[in-house]
Amino acid sequence: MNVNDLILLNFEEVRRRSITVWKAIPEQMLNWKPDEDALTCAEMIRHLVEGEFLYHQLLIARGSKGLTNLSNPFENKDFTSVDNEILFAQPYRENFLKYIKTISKSDLENIEIDRSNVGYVRTLGDMLLRIAYHESVHTGQLLDYMRTMGIDRPNIWD
Repeated sequence: MNVNDLILLNFEEVRRRSITVWKAIPEQMLNWKPDEDALTCAEMIRHLVEGEFLYHQLLIARGSKGLTNLSNPFENKDFTSVDNEILFAQPYRENFLKYIKTISKSDLENIEIDRSNVGYVRTLGDMLLRIAYHESVHTGQLLDYMRTMGIDRPNIWD
């Protein structure tokens, strides 16, 4: 297994577990949030699928400065259901995974992604790991939301 295969496996496993959590949230609870300043469950799911699209664009542009005039297909799109959100995001996810397959080991180590506007510059490899970690953290938050709501949580630790 090469480095790209490992990165892809990580993204696939993170998303598989995320979807398990997303689909376990009852439809009537998707607009629940723990406090006024938090995201709702639906907003957090949107944040993740839209975020992956935006991160992909950021990687292609090699940083935040290259994202001027970006057309975001998630803007002004209402969240209707978990299944519809997954379906809408699928082509963008497939493009992102195809992109990962094209990256060389040298690219992972030598291409820098400039996010100095938010305080850091990282290698492409580091950024890919951060993207998957971002989704993992929010999936954990959703599990905590579910605990707070008093609803059953799926076992994602297989």
